[in-house]
Parts: sequence; C-alpha cells; structure tokens
Amino acid sequence: MLRRSEKALLAEAPGVVLEDDPAHQIYPMPINAIGKKEVFVGRVRRDPDVENGFHLWVVSDNLLKGAAWNSVQIAESLLKLGLIIKA
Repeated sequence: MLRRSEKALLAEAPGVVLEDDPAHQIYPMPINAIGKKEVFVGRVRRDPDVENGFHLWVVSDNLLKGAAWNSVQIAESLLKLGLIIKA
C-alpha cells in the first residue's frame, strides 16, 4: 500500500487528475480523457519488486496531449526555471 504522501503528490501535481478508488470503480478511462488537457492517473500501487517503486495507470487524450501540448508545457517550465528567455 502506498503512503498517503505519494498519492497526495500526484493529486497536487499540475495537470494531473488522480482517479484512484477501485472499491468504487473509480479509475482513469480513456473515453473520459477525450478533449481534455489533463493527465488522469489511477490504480496507484507499490511495486513488489522495486523498493520505493510504484505502478500506476495513466490516461490522456494522446492526440491533444501528445507532442504539441507537451512542447508548450516544456517551454513554459523552461521559462519558469530561467533556462530560456523570451525573444
């Protein structure tokens, strides 16, 4: 079982929506990600073979979230970190 802090980090991460309540059949489904920029994460559980490792199920609208949107997010992060400057 994961500690609450790991799931809390995922839940608080920008652009991530945590959907992880298998007891109530709440987990990410590809059909629910269509047209959305967020990445949906669920089925989070410890890796039995790797200490401090974990498994998770990740769903997104790959056509929307693919290379184009990721490029924008990477550029924004680089700007925020001061690694690039606006022209």
